[in-house]
Parts: sequence; structure tokens; C-alpha cells
Amino acid sequence: MPRQARLVVPNIALHVVQRGHDRKACFRHDTDYLVYLTTLHQLAPGAGCAIHAYCLMTNHVHLLLTPTAGDSCANILRDLGQRYVQYFNRRYARTGTLWESRYRSCLVDSAQYVLACYRYIELNPVRAGMVGSPVDYRWSSHLGNAGHVMNKLLTPHPEYTALASDPPVRHAAYRELFAHEDEPAFLAQVRDATNGGFALVGDSTKARIQSATGRYLERRKPGPAGSAAPEGDLLSEELGLCPRTN
Repeated sequence: MPRQARLVVPNIALHVVQRGHDRKACFRHDTDYLVYLTTLHQLAPGAGCAIHAYCLMTNHVHLLLTPTAGDSCANILRDLGQRYVQYFNRRYARTGTLWESRYRSCLVDSAQYVLACYRYIELNPVRAGMVGSPVDYRWSSHLGNAGHVMNKLLTPHPEYTALASDPPVRHAAYRELFAHEDEPAFLAQVRDATNGGFALVGDSTKARIQSATGRYLERRKPGPAGSAAPEGDLLSEELGLCPRTN
């Protein structure tokens, strides 16, 4: 059965996760991270993608971006993947694929979910035990979003900008978001939505997208078990391995 197409809506943010093939390392040296980020910076404007947050882990990447067209995200990940893999294979004298064939993503909208997703992405190294604080990790967007450095790769999401009109106050408000521990329920929610291709959006956006696309934006609860005979039993009957039922 063909896989369902990814749910992408122009001008609504996407949380994207791309993992290394067989969970192997995609970054081995500081230069690798720099090449990836430089290439992302070069490609984003032409692809029509605004990058709001990112985190490059050893064997996978998180991005929070807003596409301007339905194919913007697919195009930037395709071109970014090709260019980076060519560089990586040359540098390490290897051949073959580097990434899993299919990236994972979920729609993200509303202040509740957008800012929580910023936080989820930038806390990845902390949850992995690599650093004690997101400010200590060089390969994420946290230093830029928190106001410690000027990161030209980043485009503020409107919900981020809405934290405050004055940049220093906004940066302080953003840093305050990281003063609290993760909520286990949200961690489970964002992982389920991203892995399943669902959405983390407000009720009005959910109703609008469901009406326009006919797609379910969250995992449905399993219904009652049907009364039809299991496929194995039907095959057994056809092969004459068990009596037919009346």
C-alpha cells in the first residue's frame, strides 16, 4: 500500500526530522556541521523556506521551517541532501547513501505549539546528555534565538517575534522558556506527530486544514474489532486446509 503523502501547507511551519541511514553518524568533524549549515543558508531563499530553528545532532537533524509552496520543503531537503552527501563522501572516501530515504515532518501552528517546538528542537543535546544547557551546544539555533549571537540563517517566526517588540526583551523572554523542565506529555505528542506526519495546530487551523484536505491531523483511536475472519483463516479455507464456515 503506498505511503500517504506528507502533509504540507504553504505558510504554516513544519517540524522536520531527517536521520542518518541505519542511525549512523552524519557529522564527524566541526567542518561537517559548518558545511551543512552553509549549504542550508545558501539554499533556503531560493527554495522558499524560512528557517526558524535547527539542531544538528550526530546522526540526525531537526529543522523548524516555513515553506512558501507545497514543494518547498521537499526541494530544499533534496538539494541539501545531495550537496552534503557529495561533500561527505568525498571527505571520508565513501560511497552510497547517508540519509534515510524519507524525512519525517509535522505541521506546527499557534503560539502554544510553535514556541514549544523551538524549545523541543534546541533542547535535544541536553536530553541526549551531550551538554548541560542549550547555550553550550554550538550546532543549534539556540545562541541566535536567545540573543547571544547574530545568526544570519534564522528568520523569526511570527510567534517568536510576538514575545516582545523590543529585541533584548524578546531574547530574555525566549531564554525564560528554557527555565522549565520538559513536559513528558508534550515530548510524546511532538514525537508522535512528527513520526506519523500529523499536526500540532490550534483548533481553528485544524478545522480549516481538515476541511480543505480531508486529512486527519492527529492519530485516530482504534475502532472496535470487526467480525470478519482473519486473512489467514480465509486462505486456509481456500486451500482446503480447514472446513468452510456456513
